[in-house]
Amino acid sequence: MSVLIKPIITEKMTADSELFNRYGFYVDPKANKLQIKEAVETAYGVSVEKVRTMNYGPERRTRYTKTGIQHGKTNSRKKAIVDVAEGDIIDFYSNL
Repeated sequence: MSVLIKPIITEKMTADSELFNRYGFYVDPKANKLQIKEAVETAYGVSVEKVRTMNYGPERRTRYTKTGIQHGKTNSRKKAIVDVAEGDIIDFYSNL
């Protein structure tokens, strides 16, 4: 099971990473906090102090087409905010 799906790279998360050493990840919905902590520590070689998770339900979407109104939902997802120890950083752009 791959715990980490992808990092969250937004303006808000970039500001949090610079100021508070916080990084965001989309994670597997079945993963718990201990699995997320181990995955981040092994993948990036940092020590994790705190993990906070939140589940997002699917959003409803409506499209108006020639054939009529189509209703649907987006996928649900789980997000994790990871606090890293002082002095450790995660560089998402090092592999580009």
